[in-house]
Amino acid sequence: MTIWTLDRAFPRKGLKSGTFALAGLMTAIFAVAGGAPVLAAADYVGPEKCTECHKAESDVWQKTKHFESFKTIRSRPEVKDIVAAAGGSADMGRNEIFVLVHFTVVGNKPVAGPSCESCHGPASNWITVHNDYGGPGVKRETEDPAHKTKRIENAVAAGMVRPNDKYALATNCLSCHGMANASLDGTKLGAMVAAGHPVSGYELVQYSQGSVRHRFYPPDVTVNQEMSPAELARLYAVGQAASLVVASEAIGKSNEAKYVSVQQARIDRAKKTLEALKGTVPEAAAVLAKPTEANGKAFAKAVESKDLTGALGGMMPKKDGYK
Repeated sequence: MTIWTLDRAFPRKGLKSGTFALAGLMTAIFAVAGGAPVLAAADYVGPEKCTECHKAESDVWQKTKHFESFKTIRSRPEVKDIVAAAGGSADMGRNEIFVLVHFTVVGNKPVAGPSCESCHGPASNWITVHNDYGGPGVKRETEDPAHKTKRIENAVAAGMVRPNDKYALATNCLSCHGMANASLDGTKLGAMVAAGHPVSGYELVQYSQGSVRHRFYPPDVTVNQEMSPAELARLYAVGQAASLVVASEAIGKSNEAKYVSVQQARIDRAKKTLEALKGTVPEAAAVLAKPTEANGKAFAKAVESKDLTGALGGMMPKKDGYK
């Protein structure tokens, strides 16, 4: 029997900085017995654990395609050919590439489709810190502010991707929706796309503010709040900076025409956005000149308090087109 870990093939990226790609989020160990890979361990805790405190967010998730895909994706007629093109196990639920992207695995079993930890990081290393409000009996509402600050810092250091780190979330989403993780083999990606695997025209605002939106924040934590125009513009801008960085790295991975075309369209759109912002945000020029993670993060930091609605004009996606 051979034991191996996916960290060797899909190494973690940016653990200290808070930037995660989904294929690098999960430490999954496979035991190969009789030629068939069997999931043996993972560091996800599963969505049920998150639901204990985040019921409203879970209720939203249960109405999304992420949730429904767990029941439906393996029965789609095109899946067999796509999995075969990727190589490895013919069972999508046991194939290391598809497990990383399409499932949440707890222990040795896929228990859900993409869920809480797919975006916010596998929680086994940070959930205890995240849930500690300062001792037994202390609730979130009465937590000391200094303790909260330290608690958040410690959770991020342990691997949590928080919703305020928009650049990290954007790159994480793109690692799946853009088939863009740096560790994925380009030959396999090309073969999967040629076999029918979609490569989406993912855009952060369009995909995050529709069916998956879960913003239950004070002062009224019972309302799933919408972003203001200024907040949406900042989110769009950060998403485009991340898109330029990720697509610029991904476009050379495969020669498959559709894959290349989608990545180039993503690059062109991002460049148009950042060109429009150069006069308002000098850091945009740096991302255009050198699309690196460091420059993308610096840009995201620079726009945190800016109103970009005027500069972006009609580039923003319309609400009726949200996914």
